[in-house]
Amino acid sequence: MIRPAELARIKAGTIDLGFRRWDRPRVVVGTRMRTAVGLIEVTSVEPVDEATITEDDAGRAGTSLDALRRGLAGRADRPVFRVGLRWAGDDPRIALRQRPPTGTELAEIRARLERLDAASSTGPWTRPTLAIIDRSPEVRAPDLAAELGRDTASFKRDVRKLKELGLTESLDIGYRLSPRGEAVVDDGGPSRNRSAPPTGARLPKIGAPATRALTAAGLTTLEAVAAVPEQELAAMHGVGPVALTALRAALAEHGLGRRG
Repeated sequence: MIRPAELARIKAGTIDLGFRRWDRPRVVVGTRMRTAVGLIEVTSVEPVDEATITEDDAGRAGTSLDALRRGLAGRADRPVFRVGLRWAGDDPRIALRQRPPTGTELAEIRARLERLDAASSTGPWTRPTLAIIDRSPEVRAPDLAAELGRDTASFKRDVRKLKELGLTESLDIGYRLSPRGEAVVDDGGPSRNRSAPPTGARLPKIGAPATRALTAAGLTTLEAVAAVPEQELAAMHGVGPVALTALRAALAEHGLGRRG
């Protein structure tokens, strides 16, 4: 697990190491992990003697040597692995979501959805799932699952399959169809009259409580957040240190200043 603040620093290039206690290596060189900031690639994996870890190593992992050793104190019977990390670009599903499918791609997607339906023990689910997300964006997964008469865990698992096809996007609260998903839903019928998303830079993933707080205050874009002093954001119920760190990183990435 990599904390949000560390992800931002890996993307910025100020963190390029991680240290973990594992019974065996859990990643290999070349592994690419999808995260909130895009793809993180593993550049090296090697066991190390904890006593040889230097202050410079700890700094490259985004911490101090004392703090790193405290973090490694648990599970002392397991070896320590030194893991090289780098940001490897945006999640390719982001670009896929924004690209409307060609006629050939629509046929391929339809065929893929039919195969997913045929493989399901509960019957066809792809079209009802796309339809309910289209009708109820930004609604909690348990509520959507209940409306379809499904359990939340299997519903989320199936939505991830649609996400892999670039048809849906996960939000801090619920989901929404991507432009690609909208094209698939509208294929063969009239286009649905949908509300336009807010203009401006979107909020980063900051957790459901913080998202609810900002949305309730009408702060649905980074531009709107930039106009509010950080002290006011911190005073909102649900906006904690992790959310503030993610917002700072997103504001800096988009070149947005703030008043305080």
